[in-house]
Amino acid sequence: MLKHVFATLISGSMVLGAAGVQAQDAITGAGATFPYPVYSQWADAYQDESGIGLNYQAIGSGGGIQQIVAKTVTFGASDAPMTKDELDKNGLMQWPMVMGGVVAAFHVEGIEGGSINLDGPTLADIYQGKITNWDDDAIAELNPDMDLPDTQITPVYRAEGSGTNFLFTHYLSQVSQEFADNVGEGKSVAWPAGVGAKANAGVASQIANTNGAIGYVEYAYAAQNDLSLVHLKNQAGKVVAPSMESFMAAAANADWKDAPGMYLVLTNQPGDESWPITGASFILMHKQVQDADAANQALKFFDWAYANGNDMAQDLDYVPMPDNVADMVRDSWSEIKGPNGEAVWTQ
Repeated sequence: MLKHVFATLISGSMVLGAAGVQAQDAITGAGATFPYPVYSQWADAYQDESGIGLNYQAIGSGGGIQQIVAKTVTFGASDAPMTKDELDKNGLMQWPMVMGGVVAAFHVEGIEGGSINLDGPTLADIYQGKITNWDDDAIAELNPDMDLPDTQITPVYRAEGSGTNFLFTHYLSQVSQEFADNVGEGKSVAWPAGVGAKANAGVASQIANTNGAIGYVEYAYAAQNDLSLVHLKNQAGKVVAPSMESFMAAAANADWKDAPGMYLVLTNQPGDESWPITGASFILMHKQVQDADAANQALKFFDWAYANGNDMAQDLDYVPMPDNVADMVRDSWSEIKGPNGEAVWTQ
């Protein structure tokens, strides 16, 4: 199944679920590649039960926001949440669908063991082009027992507007004032060093095929490509490996109830076990919809995923939303109205 997921992702647009699903029987959405592996699993299972497929364009969070604002899809998906003001300006609402980890993966011939230790400031310096070789003193100091090769570092970054890009740059801006001042955070930034690749799958492929490369991807893409992973020093000063346990430790700090517009970024969270680059993937929908039936079909799918998709999410090392958060989200759907002012969602 996973090989199918990642092979079809590269095409950028696909109908998830059974191959015979007709366009009129498919829910339309576009956006983040971060959650695509789990959305694909959910869609296949949901189509088996309901006969409704999911036509999802995995084009990046920036594209997903553009398409939902333009009303060309029923829902958008983004790993970079919109602020309350941005939501209100565009008549949108958002909610978290699933959480996961962005990881730094690398490919360096001569480094044994499948992992290397870094901290945030060193990672920021690599992406600013200040650290250019793998045997740099800053890396050696964090890996005193490792014989590091004199290999040139090739940072790989997302070439398009991306929520994964937002989470990574948000984290680097938190841990490096110089990075915040010179590069900053966003779905798209002007990288001073490295090479670009499209989507999580493209970055993973670029890392796998480039000796000396380092890049950032959602965890499932690194696992699928069997990439070596960076272990990061977190806010508590502990070096942690990316894993379901460390993603959950960071996610446990989330206070969704008090987050205006459900805007919440989970990078650099406290706790000895917390993975530093954890984030949620969000769904965006209009509060006033023209096609109430399409909106209702989409909400039925999201409701089903909250109720039935947790095991599939965890199998892919995503963190499911807690039941109390899912219930809070369901309650918020009462704000979505059809063209005549009627509520689209009724529990």
